[in-house]
Amino acid sequence: MDVSRNSMLGELASDAASERGDYVVQATEQLAKFLDRNRDRISQLGGMTLIDDDPDYLSVAPDCTFRVRSRYEDPTTGEWVSETEVVETASELVELYNPAEVYAAFAEAAREAAGLDAQPTAADELMETAGIPPEETFGLGEAAAYAGAADEWAAGQVVVADADDDESAALAMYNLALDFQERSQANEARLIDQFEEAVSRLSATLGDLIIVDDDDERLVLGVTGRFRAEVLPEDSDGEWRQLTQPEDIVEFYDPTDVFGDLADALAEAFPSVAPDLDDEDEDEGDGEDELEIVVEAPESGNRP
Repeated sequence: MDVSRNSMLGELASDAASERGDYVVQATEQLAKFLDRNRDRISQLGGMTLIDDDPDYLSVAPDCTFRVRSRYEDPTTGEWVSETEVVETASELVELYNPAEVYAAFAEAAREAAGLDAQPTAADELMETAGIPPEETFGLGEAAAYAGAADEWAAGQVVVADADDDESAALAMYNLALDFQERSQANEARLIDQFEEAVSRLSATLGDLIIVDDDDERLVLGVTGRFRAEVLPEDSDGEWRQLTQPEDIVEFYDPTDVFGDLADALAEAFPSVAPDLDDEDEDEGDGEDELEIVVEAPESGNRP
């Protein structure tokens, strides 16, 4: 009897642990996608305070890391101590907070920052005004939070229009192609932005680095760690276009090529960083043009 009972309890615990693991993985992926989509907005806003109820505190920094304040009783002194912890990943945050609470906190903080009225809550006086007894409101707030999270998830899903003939199928596919082009460029812009943030302190040592310098384009990694480019589009009537934002750069450059060209140019300028490439370069000979990386000289005046 006891063996059977212990076996059932063990299986129940194992199944619950498995389900919890699946939930954490799915919740982490969804929260990570939410943060990626809004990374630029959070950065431009300078971060946000999401929860500030003593002792509970949660804020998001411009780099999308979180600050969590915990409170505990010091066993030695018997005094309560507040401590702030940096949470760097979505998976860590999911371990501390219900994702639905995080989404609700983002929504409330954004409304407050914009000066908008708070959404109605299930406060006793409000529900009484609506003729709903307070005892029947249990779970409404949590359900609304989960509904908001579901809406956020649904907003990121692909919508495919119905097609009855060749023309409507072509139109639906055309719209999908444009939609995914925008998504691809947004993802590529985030890659450029993340690289710029990571490389900023290294660029200060190397200075401005010219990656591409052709008759119709010029790409530079600046001393501040940000890319800037000048291009001469075919339909520009000879007018150069300045590219200073990641969103602009990815219109003309594939990040894979940018990073690869930068790595190749660095390896050429500083052979010690990639010694394995020396022999390959000698075998290739002088038949191909190669990128050069140099310290940028003062502008000559022939470009804007």
